[in-house]
Amino acid sequence: MVKIFLYPLSWLYGLVVYLRNRAYDLKIFTSREFDVPVISIGNITVGGTGKTPHVEYLVNLLKDNYEVATLSRGYKRKTKGFRLVETNSSARDVGDEPLQIKNKYPEVTVSVCENRVSGVEKLLDPKDGKSPDVVLLDDAFQHRRISPGINILLIDYNRQIKNDTLLPVGRLREGVSQMRRANIILFTKCPEEVTPIMRRILQNDVNLLPYQKLYFTRLVYGKFQPVFDAPEIDEETYRDVSCHIMVVTGIAAPKQMHSYIKKLGSHMETLSFPDHHSFSISDVNEIEKRFSEINSNKKIIVTTEKDAMRFKDITQLSDEIKKAMYYLPVKIDFLEEEKKSFNKKILNYVGENKSNRELYKRKNSGKS
Repeated sequence: MVKIFLYPLSWLYGLVVYLRNRAYDLKIFTSREFDVPVISIGNITVGGTGKTPHVEYLVNLLKDNYEVATLSRGYKRKTKGFRLVETNSSARDVGDEPLQIKNKYPEVTVSVCENRVSGVEKLLDPKDGKSPDVVLLDDAFQHRRISPGINILLIDYNRQIKNDTLLPVGRLREGVSQMRRANIILFTKCPEEVTPIMRRILQNDVNLLPYQKLYFTRLVYGKFQPVFDAPEIDEETYRDVSCHIMVVTGIAAPKQMHSYIKKLGSHMETLSFPDHHSFSISDVNEIEKRFSEINSNKKIIVTTEKDAMRFKDITQLSDEIKKAMYYLPVKIDFLEEEKKSFNKKILNYVGENKSNRELYKRKNSGKS
């Protein structure tokens, strides 16, 4: 019943988004191109498609041969302007996802700026350090002020968008027709196997165009890791039926993580907060209360890697909670033999554009 009253807002929102996109299509608004390879990773739905693991995949793919920089707005940070992320930065200052990437890849330049054009300009004219060979724009599919060389669109396999509607009635940031701007479409969070029939159905659903490539990825979970000073834990411990796991999350779509942990065989209970949730004192008290009520000698708290970045900012956590808290690492993998094709497309784009850039610099450096 409430949704009926939201439809006028959804229509108004859709009109604004349509007019904005048309203005870019008709060159009324201009998009900036840079002479460095730029790859955008984003979605057209609100949260939950697994952007950060995909950004990390690209970082890992490129970092050994290129100077890589990532740029995001630093969602829900308390600061403004351009900032370089350090391993000891606070999630409050730079955002949880950029901090996660920096801690995983400390050798890579990680930055935040709400003005992406200004952010890329600062990355390409560093006060110290090297200028990047490639810039990865995190959550930038709607950010049309920059024209990326490769635009990657993520769609959650478990939450199809073909019958979805625009905000605030549905989850769409813009109409499904805007999928045409993507060079690569990735269905994320897939099961281990997607049948050929389902692949054809999904290909038809997204109306795949000749210049677009479609890939399928799945989440791969790792071994529980301490958030603070908890002891290392082996797999036998948390697969023991006598072990109780309290799963605390502040992400958009925790269902798949819950399903994975439930299959381990331990007793599980969940405490879920909204995406990028800033944990308050009352939240901490609720976590402590719920954990103390678990009647077991074997009990741990498991959170996500992203949430762990925010928990590290909390000074009110008791030693008991710190010694029991772990995070569940996650990465992505491609289904079947698609990884080779995807990697080749990315590496060819970055390599060719870096070579063209260096050739241009050499030609112009000889001019007086």
